[in-house]
Amino acid sequence: MGGSSGSSPCASCKLLRRRCSKDCIFAPYFPPHDPHKFAIVHKVFGASNLSKMLQELPVNQRGDAVSSLVYEANARVRDPVYGCVGTISYLQNQVSELQLQLAAAQAEVLSMQMHQKPHLVQQDRETTFLMAGDNFNSVSHYIAASVIQDPLKRESFST
Repeated sequence: MGGSSGSSPCASCKLLRRRCSKDCIFAPYFPPHDPHKFAIVHKVFGASNLSKMLQELPVNQRGDAVSSLVYEANARVRDPVYGCVGTISYLQNQVSELQLQLAAAQAEVLSMQMHQKPHLVQQDRETTFLMAGDNFNSVSHYIAASVIQDPLKRESFST
């Protein structure tokens, strides 16, 4: 880990041009073969701040913290204003758009199924469905226009 006899210094000590001691706080998380990992974190947060953050954490949480800091540093370099929050926001917007597309596709499938069975009459004790094929262009129109509830039953229609 540290730079004791025969081993190379960790990436942080190498970049900072200092001797890597056996109790170096950075050595377990910034190995010498991956100098870019420390360089980007150092550029965004600084070695002193990073050292303080790691010292305040229990040893078992430091690895996860370093992973998070590396991720945030990379995001901050790509997007200096928003960092990883910009990525999260972008992905949330994508999820919303895909949910809308899925709902539209499901509505279209239901509409196509209705047109394939234009005069289906299904009766049960609670609700009567009357579908007249050509009168329905969308699922919302279908639900609004074709569901006739038993006047004695006041529950809402649910699919």
